[in-house]
Amino acid sequence: MAMASDSGLKIFAVVALAIAFCVQATLGEVTCESLDQNACAFAVSASGKRCVLEKQVKRSGQETYTCKTSEIEAEKLNNWIETDQCIKSCGLDRKSLGISSDSLLESGFTQKLCSSPCYGSCPNIVDLYFNLAAGEGTNNVHFFKHHFTSHVGAELCN
Repeated sequence: MAMASDSGLKIFAVVALAIAFCVQATLGEVTCESLDQNACAFAVSASGKRCVLEKQVKRSGQETYTCKTSEIEAEKLNNWIETDQCIKSCGLDRKSLGISSDSLLESGFTQKLCSSPCYGSCPNIVDLYFNLAAGEGTNNVHFFKHHFTSHVGAELCN
């Protein structure tokens, strides 16, 4: 009996995942400039360029946020708005401004990034930070690769 419910649960999960991908595809193409501040960070446009959230401060002191298309391309990914689950699992913030590798130097961040829920389920975010590390030079790339390849099992980082 437990085996039947396990297979039913697996079928449900597959169908739910398929529906999620279909809904994202039917909503139309992702254009960074049309995204609000709650969807912009870590999104990828239909053309494969990463979206970035920018903040402007008016003379009055009022802050406004806009989403822009960056020149950074995502590998093998387009038309993507990152899930809230991945944002949380990877220790990120929806209101992150720009794209920076600075957080890779924080051990708490790299632990979340290397965790099973993030590394195993959020390829967009892992790809972004791996490429940021690669762009910074070989020392960061070796550090990053070491964290992802030297640990076995569910715990990918110390």
